[in-house]
Amino acid sequence: MSAPSPAALALREALGRYATGVTIVTTEGPQGPVGITANSFTSLSLDPPLVLWCPARTSSRFAAFAGASHYAIHVLGSDQLELCRRFARSGADFDSIPLEATPEGQPLLPGCLARFDCRAHAVHEGGDHAILVGEVLRATTTTGDPLLFWGGRYGDFLHHG
Repeated sequence: MSAPSPAALALREALGRYATGVTIVTTEGPQGPVGITANSFTSLSLDPPLVLWCPARTSSRFAAFAGASHYAIHVLGSDQLELCRRFARSGADFDSIPLEATPEGQPLLPGCLARFDCRAHAVHEGGDHAILVGEVLRATTTTGDPLLFWGGRYGDFLHHG
C-alpha cells in the first residue's frame, strides 16, 4: 500500500475537524454475535424512519454487516470508551457482556445512550466503504453524556453555564 497523497492527508485532517458521536453496530453473524465501532452514523429520514452508517470494505467484519438482514446501532455514552475500543479491535469480543437480543435475534449492548433496532433497507456503493441504510424498527434512549470523536481523539462534552 502506498503512502497517502498530500490531498488525501489534507482531506483526512479537514474531516477530523468535525466532531461525531460514536456507535457500536451489532448483528448476529454466521459464527455468532459481531460488533464494530463506527462514527459514520447519521439520520436519513423520519418518514420512513431511516438511518445510515458506513463500514469499511477492508474490515474483516464487512461481509457480516453488508449481508445482515437486521442490526442494532448503539450510541455510546461518555463512560463507554473501553467498549468502543474493544469493538474497534475485535468484532467477536462479547466476553463479560450481559447480552440481550432484539425480537429479531440481534445482540444488544447494555448501558448505551440510544439504540436503533434496524432492518436492512439498502446497500449503496461508497468507494472504500459501503453505505448501509437501515429502517428503524424501534428506537430507545436513556440519559447521559455522549462519547465524542474529534481530531483522532475520544472525549466527552464539557458543560458550560
